[in-house]
Amino acid sequence: MTTPERDKDYVCEDYGDIKQWTQVRVTVPVEELNTLCAVMSMINNNLMIEDYSDIETNLKTCYGDLIDEKILKADRTVASVSVFVPSDRSYADDVAFIRQQAGENGLHIRVELVGVNEEDWANSWRAYYKPVKVGERMVICPAWEQYQPAEGELVIRMDPGMAFGTGTHETTRLVIRLLERYTTPGCRMLDVGTGTGILAICAARLGAGLCRAYDIDPTAVRVARENIKDSGLSQVTCDRSDLLKQVDLTDGPYDLICANIVADIIIRMAPDVGRYLKDDGVLLVSGIIRERCGDVQEALAKEGLLVVEELDDNDWCALALKKRETA
Repeated sequence: MTTPERDKDYVCEDYGDIKQWTQVRVTVPVEELNTLCAVMSMINNNLMIEDYSDIETNLKTCYGDLIDEKILKADRTVASVSVFVPSDRSYADDVAFIRQQAGENGLHIRVELVGVNEEDWANSWRAYYKPVKVGERMVICPAWEQYQPAEGELVIRMDPGMAFGTGTHETTRLVIRLLERYTTPGCRMLDVGTGTGILAICAARLGAGLCRAYDIDPTAVRVARENIKDSGLSQVTCDRSDLLKQVDLTDGPYDLICANIVADIIIRMAPDVGRYLKDDGVLLVSGIIRERCGDVQEALAKEGLLVVEELDDNDWCALALKKRETA
């Protein structure tokens, strides 16, 4: 199945002006297509899907003779999904988000950017990142930007590199707002699927005594470690882990756990997360599209974790949960 490819120049119907678009095209083995579609739809619901695996069936129909020769020769073992990003929005965050979700969902992806010169890719994404205030106190500032904080503001300097989590995405903004409310002085914090390390760094700046960050993606671990080193926060560490499997429990469960990932992954780790959380601790989860919020709440409720606060931003939601009190 394929839909017509969009031109890189697109006429905006509302204004009649020409707008530049970048096509982000992601290719996977055909058996991973459904999961990739779910990931890509978190960026935009208008997807272009290229799947030629059923071409043999189409050849047997009355339209078989009309199929283009190029399609007949296409690789039927892979499929591609594309989103189109306007020039006034950062495609870098979208690419990094896709890479992170691919790692967490075990996808074998190849990413192509159509409409961007390869020689410009290494540095052009920096133009999209500016200081952004998140919540009441936190300001996420690119490492190369100058920023003079106002009274009471805490500045987190980040070099996002190729990892996801710069404070610009709704999911990150939501969980940082919750971090401001639930980080207590000296608490022990765990960040699952850390990306750039931004949440662990924020928690440390908010007064957490120990912050352990983990990610399955070695690129994310490398970027997070660099950001942690540059932050000068000795109480923050980052290591590799498949969700909770390699998390350090030497000193017992954690006061605060953050997981800014996706609904299906949160649901997958729901049966295990209670063992890592203190009885009076708080679990913060984000990266949840609105349609899946009920599924996440239900899965966590089965494990004795109940919602104490919910935040929304566009089509995303984040939850703060605590263990059900037992007699």
